[in-house]
Amino acid sequence: MSPITHLLAGWAVANSAELEQRDRGLVTLSGIIPDIDSFGLLLKLIPASSPGQTAWWPDYHHILAHNISFGIGLFVACLAFGKDKLKTALLSLISFHVHILFDLIGSRGPDDYQWPIWYLYPFSDMQLTWAYQWELVSWQNLAITALLLAYAFHIARTRGRSPIEFISARADRAFVDTLSRRS
Repeated sequence: MSPITHLLAGWAVANSAELEQRDRGLVTLSGIIPDIDSFGLLLKLIPASSPGQTAWWPDYHHILAHNISFGIGLFVACLAFGKDKLKTALLSLISFHVHILFDLIGSRGPDDYQWPIWYLYPFSDMQLTWAYQWELVSWQNLAITALLLAYAFHIARTRGRSPIEFISARADRAFVDTLSRRS
């Protein structure tokens, strides 16, 4: 799914419990950081004839950071850096798994390639796939994103914060105030 959808899903998980902003940030990050293994997309900018050109993105996306080892690493990092350590770590693990679930159900390519999840990597070569996986650009993914966006607006109205809180407190306040005046 789209990084925006993963961000909104992570933020939704982070707002499922009372957490301080820093802990919400850790949980939200846990929902989007598995896509760090997309770094290979940047290498696609290098001309194919260049020495060292590889297929990093197609070869490693859904492998390096979409596995239980990475999820456990996030859990441990949140135990170390979270203020409400256990709650933050558990929610980060949930946020990570929501990312995996979303990719499992909605990441098929336009060529019908089902992008498998190497969930037990590096311990096993087993790959998770779902026979009914819908395309990355599909009405289902758009509907999920719209629902998560509606939830983000609901949280902004009821709790006075939005995902913008991680960018700028001032911008977040302006957004929430504007939304409140329009409600």
